[in-house]
Amino acid sequence: MPGGTNYLEYSFPGTLALILLFTSIFSTISIIEDRQAGFLQSVIVAPVRRSAITLGKTLGASTLALLQALLFLMLAPTVGIALNPEKLAVLSGLLLLVAFGLSSLGYLIAWRMDSTQGFHAIMNLLLMPMWLLSGSFFPPSGAPSWVQWIIRANPLTYGVAAIRRALYLGELDGKADLPSFAVCIAVTCLFGALAFAATTRTAR
Repeated sequence: MPGGTNYLEYSFPGTLALILLFTSIFSTISIIEDRQAGFLQSVIVAPVRRSAITLGKTLGASTLALLQALLFLMLAPTVGIALNPEKLAVLSGLLLLVAFGLSSLGYLIAWRMDSTQGFHAIMNLLLMPMWLLSGSFFPPSGAPSWVQWIIRANPLTYGVAAIRRALYLGELDGKADLPSFAVCIAVTCLFGALAFAATTRTAR
């Protein structure tokens, strides 16, 4: 593992990303259930902008994902990762940012689905590979060249890398094959913005 870390320590950021992914995505399944129950139609005809509906639902899912991830984050010292107030503050912002992008993506998919079964099929086909090919399980440098290209094109790769850097906060500079912190933040923000914009446009 990079930097001499053991596998549990290396996979910890990826596990945080998995918690964000599952909580964010599963929270948006309620959109399908709301449509089937007729509640979504009532919300749509209300005198409220669609962007406000989208933002409220996305922020709700993101906040729930953040809280669950923070609970798991408290286990970091058990795998050899020290925590302090500065790290917790940076990580809280990062986790919320990643969760927002994933929640927007989940909302985008769920809005077009008529059944939870179809939603689960899409999740298995798209979202699980997205997580597996994000550097969560193995370093990109150890993968075949064509897999490395997929990992670089995967927006979640940069979210996982940002979480990994924040857990060590400067200690990994020059010691790990990771994108820079600035690049990670920029790509994660861009992913969240594009996903939310697509979600809002679809809802309209």
